[in-house]
Amino acid sequence: MDPRYDELATLLVEHSMAVQKGERVLIDCEAVPDGMTIALMRAVRRRGGRPFFRTFPARIRREFLCQGAMEDFQLVGELALQEMRQMQCYVALRGAENAFELGDVSAERQRLFAKAMKPALDYRVEKTRWVVLRWPNGAMAQLAKTSTEAFEDFFFRVCTFDYSLMEPGMATLKARMERTDQVRILSPGTDLRFSIRSIGATPCCGHHNIPDGEIYTAPVRDSVEGTITYNTPSVYRGICFENIRFRFEKGRIVEATASDTAALNAILDSDEGARYVGEFALGVNPHILKPLCDILFDEKIAGSLHFTPGQAYEGISDNGNRSQIHWDLVLIQRPDYGGGEIYFDGELVRKDGLFLPEELRPLNSDRLLSR
Repeated sequence: MDPRYDELATLLVEHSMAVQKGERVLIDCEAVPDGMTIALMRAVRRRGGRPFFRTFPARIRREFLCQGAMEDFQLVGELALQEMRQMQCYVALRGAENAFELGDVSAERQRLFAKAMKPALDYRVEKTRWVVLRWPNGAMAQLAKTSTEAFEDFFFRVCTFDYSLMEPGMATLKARMERTDQVRILSPGTDLRFSIRSIGATPCCGHHNIPDGEIYTAPVRDSVEGTITYNTPSVYRGICFENIRFRFEKGRIVEATASDTAALNAILDSDEGARYVGEFALGVNPHILKPLCDILFDEKIAGSLHFTPGQAYEGISDNGNRSQIHWDLVLIQRPDYGGGEIYFDGELVRKDGLFLPEELRPLNSDRLLSR
């Protein structure tokens, strides 16, 4: 068995979920080597926990979504909620062999299935200690435009990073964001203004996502004004979107264009909350520098931000927006991606992806990599 499996499993069980004696842990795997699943089960047992597992491969999910009866969607959602209520912890590893597997499933069927599964998702997010991550394979390496071996080496390096190194800088940035009212973001094609007053900020240092390295809050729901143009491709519901541009009025997306404008607007019309933003976050992971067409990686890119249509994290940095979608769309502001500026209450705090105030500079890539 690859020794890196044990190292990653230990991080997920002991740091991310902090499994305690007697706790039930659901291990949700898709296209993951048996050895990794076994490593997770053994790591859970070493902590005195009780591992359970399930799998729902993408091709089987596609068949169910295409051919299943609508009432079956509801039953699957109910069963998933019953299962989740039995768990204290949850870890998901996704190794999809084809990022576009659901690309020919109708938007309406995907919407209805997402609606049926939302109660289980909400329970998992709100009531369990959870962590989710991808699994490296040839398909991901292809999206990253690298060899499979090189991508695996990158994956284990970034996923087993010592995330505790981020915590002091994150604490300082959290305090700064929680003192902030007005935010302004400037980049090519972007001039965006909104308030984060009284929302609260949440640092992410390896407890919910691996890889990690972001701090998030949310805009006051109706405060967003202006335009944002994202410069990172995003695969969502089996479709690759590029050049996404939103125009906001009173918090609502009133104009949306992209490489597939019709599909984009179909997603934004999923429900009322889909055209409002549930998250604003800054990415700081020093190992992730370019898009991989995978949200879990791309939202952590050093010098990036994401501005997310849809559901806010209920009860945590929450602006009250509710939706069945939560789509982390990424804007990279480093000079090699066009640069950009972020202002907190009129003060320039990050320029071209680098924090300027001395107390925030420990989160810049050169500082994190030098420790």
